[in-house]
Amino acid sequence: MDEFALIRTIFHRSELTTAGGHLDMGIGDDCALISPLAEQQLVQSIDTLVADVHFPASGDPFLIGYRSLAVSVSDLAAMGATPHSFFLALSIPESNSQWLDSFSRGLAMMAQECKISLAGGDTTCGPLTITMHVQGFVPKGRALMRSGAKPGDHIYVSGTPGEACAALPYILDQKMVQTEAEKKFVDRYWQPTPRVQLGEWLSEQGATAALDVSDGLAGDLGHILKASGCGAELVSTNIPLSKELQKVCGNRALRKALSGGDDYELCFCWPADKVMPDDVPVTVSRIGTMTSEKGILRLDGEEFVPGSYRHF
Repeated sequence: MDEFALIRTIFHRSELTTAGGHLDMGIGDDCALISPLAEQQLVQSIDTLVADVHFPASGDPFLIGYRSLAVSVSDLAAMGATPHSFFLALSIPESNSQWLDSFSRGLAMMAQECKISLAGGDTTCGPLTITMHVQGFVPKGRALMRSGAKPGDHIYVSGTPGEACAALPYILDQKMVQTEAEKKFVDRYWQPTPRVQLGEWLSEQGATAALDVSDGLAGDLGHILKASGCGAELVSTNIPLSKELQKVCGNRALRKALSGGDDYELCFCWPADKVMPDDVPVTVSRIGTMTSEKGILRLDGEEFVPGSYRHF
């Protein structure tokens, strides 16, 4: 049985994208062939997701497939790139056509939403592990990087961070979902929204730096501080907390928004002398300002040491 055949049957040549380049040869040969358009740069990223580390192995395979691609495409969004194609390397402990069919359908739904094509991949026998290699295109010189921020830049974040972190007790079966707010948290964890449209818009409009929030807003912002040689001053009352997060988590809501991971919102920097246009694709909130205190993050004037997820 060709397990990968169950995956590739849901992707058809008619669905191949042409943003930035054309996928001349996808699934079916030893390699994929891509013809890039002129004046474009290829943007690539790879993520490995391990069962019971990055997601519960007992989770719905449809949601596992959906989430696995979403979190990888989020890296393209953070660079301002338009998604083009992806490769999947899947290790599974046993051949299970029902699991693969459900996984593939979740994968396909996310692919259709992001307009990204499956270009190839492989399946092997082993502990459940999912590796996604995504690629997209961005106009030359317009990629959003972590190193472009300057003192005085305004710091923004999209959406309402902290909700995916608040879902963990329910994801890990430590608590039962009983309210609509708790259900929202679980949905945010399993079905994050890669901010592709926002990333493309930021690239066009001249944002100075950006990244996606995967390991915690404050901790991930630290990557921009390090790469740009700056510091940051955050204002706690400006951190966008959803009503649901405040209701369920109370005084822990701010900590979850600052240190909780898995939101996949975009944190970005904006020139101080440039007015934020009204046509931002999603809701964004100004949460602080970049400073000249290299590597120092402050919250309401006090030095703040962020907590964020670390693998080692």
